[in-house]
Amino acid sequence: MKTIRLREGKERSLLRRHPWIFDSAIARGGADAGETVKVESSSGLFLAWASFSPSSKIRARAWSFDESQRIDAAFLNALIERAIRTRTCFDIRSDGLRLIHGESDGLPGLIVDRYADTLVAQFLATGVERWKDVIADALLRATGLTLLYERSDAQVRALEGLPEATGWLRGMPTGGAPAPPTEITIREHDWRLTLDIATGHKTGFYLDQRDSRWRFAEHTRHRRFQRVLNCYCYTGGFTVAALAAGAGHVTSIDSSGPALERARANVALNGFDAARTSFLDADVNASMRAFIEAGQTFDAIILDPPKFAPTAAHAERAARAYKDINRLAFKLLVPGGELFTYSCSGGISADLFHKIVASAGIDAGVEGCISERLQGAPDHPMTIHFPEGEYLKGLVVVKKPD
Repeated sequence: MKTIRLREGKERSLLRRHPWIFDSAIARGGADAGETVKVESSSGLFLAWASFSPSSKIRARAWSFDESQRIDAAFLNALIERAIRTRTCFDIRSDGLRLIHGESDGLPGLIVDRYADTLVAQFLATGVERWKDVIADALLRATGLTLLYERSDAQVRALEGLPEATGWLRGMPTGGAPAPPTEITIREHDWRLTLDIATGHKTGFYLDQRDSRWRFAEHTRHRRFQRVLNCYCYTGGFTVAALAAGAGHVTSIDSSGPALERARANVALNGFDAARTSFLDADVNASMRAFIEAGQTFDAIILDPPKFAPTAAHAERAARAYKDINRLAFKLLVPGGELFTYSCSGGISADLFHKIVASAGIDAGVEGCISERLQGAPDHPMTIHFPEGEYLKGLVVVKKPD
């Protein structure tokens, strides 16, 4: 077994069970991509077993902090089975859910989502890439399913020195038979949604917002929102939730034509009158400014933008973008209206996001009350040892009546 030794004082995070080891922390040692290494302190104390990544700034990711643990197929099988059992502890009202959430499930760099009878996996680090076949077989054995699609096309693969990889890992028929369909319909709460695992964002859909969509539906039902604005609507999850709860009219904006077409299809799939919706293939900022100039207002607004700050280094520029869209949203809200605003940027902490939204309210000349704080659905867990798992944060802000 190869060994890497850390610089003096760099063992503190591992002693707190944090799984990442950065290149600057290593004094000496190395290994092949994905190979398991023994991690020692500067004095030779055992710290962890980790997968090595020679191309990444995150040079190693811890598998286990138990010196007696053997990193093998049995170890990975046990972790996968444990992660799937953990999901049975949560109230997940959908047949679309996350089964493996990377470091939070002890499997650094592995994402696995289930959509009905199909699994979709992302192998985003060299360690899980090296064990791909073992992991694929373990996933099918633990779930009893036969279909597994790979969506290892995220940009972080390049940081690991890995090429993109997509396609069927398991379940592809032989003998020239047609491939399984990549378009899938899932049930979520009281509605249905379609997605394409081959072309959709992430693994095909944003499962992390499942509970927020339900929460918005509850607010719509209670407050009887008539005019709803859904910004960065993607394939219309929040739009469908609002219509299902009785919203009078929902205006949905996105800059992706294909996403808007699927959003329209999702509205039709659930039997809602198309006249209750408007879809704009446009820039969100420009659209909100045009609404303000036209004197339009809304009872509720959803701001669920893409990742503006992937790391803390991008936080300052992202803060300006978040502030601008929230300022415009406050101006468009009627007094007493509600803003559901989110950040999925890992580089923006919950505290900083609160400050950004507060500053946006000041610039808009409005006062707001935070009625709720929101986060990702429970099948996207944040563990006590890995705070970076808290990437999605949201606020429900009520604009104070005049």
